[in-house]
Amino acid sequence: MNAIVLPHRKVEDWKYSDLRGAVDAEAVSRAPTAMWAIGTAQGKLDISDLPRLVPFGAHGVMADIAASLAKAGRFIRIPKGESASIELDLKDGGHGRVVIVVEEGASLIIIEKGASTGFTNIATEIAVGKNACLTHLRAVPLNDMVSVADYAVMVAAGGTYRAHLADLGGKLSRTELHIALEGEGAEAHLSGVFVLNGAHTDITTHVTHASGKTQSTQLFKYVASGHARGVYQGKVTVAKDANGSDSRQTAKGLLLEDRAEIDLKPELEILADDVKCAHGAAIGDLDAESLFYLRSRGIPENEARALLMRAFLGDAVDQIEDETQREAVWKMVDAALAGLT
Repeated sequence: MNAIVLPHRKVEDWKYSDLRGAVDAEAVSRAPTAMWAIGTAQGKLDISDLPRLVPFGAHGVMADIAASLAKAGRFIRIPKGESASIELDLKDGGHGRVVIVVEEGASLIIIEKGASTGFTNIATEIAVGKNACLTHLRAVPLNDMVSVADYAVMVAAGGTYRAHLADLGGKLSRTELHIALEGEGAEAHLSGVFVLNGAHTDITTHVTHASGKTQSTQLFKYVASGHARGVYQGKVTVAKDANGSDSRQTAKGLLLEDRAEIDLKPELEILADDVKCAHGAAIGDLDAESLFYLRSRGIPENEARALLMRAFLGDAVDQIEDETQREAVWKMVDAALAGLT
């Protein structure tokens, strides 16, 4: 391929996350093919190696680079009407591709774990069939990596895609979600918690209501300390004649120090007439009155601050329906909060 041109702050979608300043283009071009290990898998699944294929979803620029440089990937398919779960563990960094197909009426839970070293750039294509459901959990511990994860998701009529993200950040962590609600009754529900102590995390989403009577929700919460930077760019597009679409976006952040930064940028593009769409963003500090109340009851300041931050993040974590996975995320989040206080 031609010389790689990495996105940078002069590119509108990357103005908060300068990839060119975080990693060298030559290092990106030399990065190996990512390697996965399949953890616990339950239910009927077809899992195979993925040859080079043209991506079928709407992706960002880094996904195109991953598709060009990755020499292999993973293909995961759950047949019509089946239920299954799988753990997907990225062992080594590099460029990689994953294709996931959830056929009509099937239900799949994917628990994804990222690599802990090296540069990673993963392009994932997901197809959720008619009346099917995919629940996607991704937890990223604190690391010193530059990592990009790009997901192109297509949801058919009556299908549901749920994504729950927990990210403690890295040198630069960027997650893109490009979601197309293609059929009537399709849904996408996204949530995430990000506890950052000097790290950088960028969540960029674009949900397209391509058909009427579709629904999407987004709820993202950030806590930032030190020189941390948290980014949320969320765009919702309601296509022409996609009447009856319902979309809600909420992004909130807590800044614990003056050196930290949180950038929240929700957008709506509505081309239909009969829709219900709302978005909101807010950034602040811990509530002084609540902190005083807890301190007056004899609770040490560090513990009181952690309690308030946990309460702030609670509704986003509680979006995870599985109790075991919810507790695992809380364990990671609580450890990160303890490091802030």
